[in-house]
Amino acid sequence: MAFPGAGPIWFDGEFVPWEEAKIHVLSHVVHYGSGVFEGIRCYKTKRGPAVFRLDAHMDRMFNSAKIYRMPLSYTREQLIEASLETIRRNNLESCYIRPLAFRGYGQIGVNPLHCPVHVVIAVWDWGKYLGPEALEQGVHVRVSSWNRGAPNTFPSLAKACGNYLNSQLVKMEALADGYDEGIVLDVNGYVSEGSGENIFLIKEEGVITPPSSTSLLPGITRNSVIVLARELGYKISKQQIPREALYIADELFFTGTAAEVTPIASVDRIQVGSGKRGPITKRIQDALFGILTGEVDDRHKWLTYV
Repeated sequence: MAFPGAGPIWFDGEFVPWEEAKIHVLSHVVHYGSGVFEGIRCYKTKRGPAVFRLDAHMDRMFNSAKIYRMPLSYTREQLIEASLETIRRNNLESCYIRPLAFRGYGQIGVNPLHCPVHVVIAVWDWGKYLGPEALEQGVHVRVSSWNRGAPNTFPSLAKACGNYLNSQLVKMEALADGYDEGIVLDVNGYVSEGSGENIFLIKEEGVITPPSSTSLLPGITRNSVIVLARELGYKISKQQIPREALYIADELFFTGTAAEVTPIASVDRIQVGSGKRGPITKRIQDALFGILTGEVDDRHKWLTYV
């Protein structure tokens, strides 16, 4: 079933109708998860539609492809322009953008090297990932029984399709138990991230986020929040966070392209701070959304106008 208003998809350099963007059931990616992708947002601003940190997202996609020995037939600049043109052809003022590179139909077996690499870019209208009210009231989460993979198992620096099997287990478990989201620990029991979001902890006005060594995906929004929080005068540190620190934090919030900056109201039914968005989280939200909407000067040149 197509998304409402689904328009053309960029597929290996050509625009095809949404319903015709298909692959073979024996494509390598279907059986082995051999793909890399990005999640990017385009925002409606005073100056028209603008994509947030498009360059950084494309850099990460090419890095993910390199890690998996997946040569792309297009340059970074070509995929940037293809993303912008896809938005134009879909006539969207704001949207979610999904570039995906994957190994297609060629040979069945774990060895992917004889399978062609395809690239697609789709866009669609997608609201607040965890709900619009979550940006103020926060979400209720649990610490998952599933952990992130140990170092030297799956490369967490790559945003790879197969990695998200772990994320699905985390998300489904949380929903089945009546929570909005899950928090994953690393192999040593330290906080890593959410199922598809990075996490920040605030304690005594210090802003802490786990380091990359906890098997997290270093998010583009995470990096943006670190920059903005420093500009607001907060001390930022990347350090290991024990599970129990979540319960006694003054504030917690998720970051991500889909989640943006979403406060966490409780962890394992233990209230965090006031049980809703805290003042520091709000300041960081306001700083980010000010840039995203064009209300604040884009001093970091994070927006690419469509």
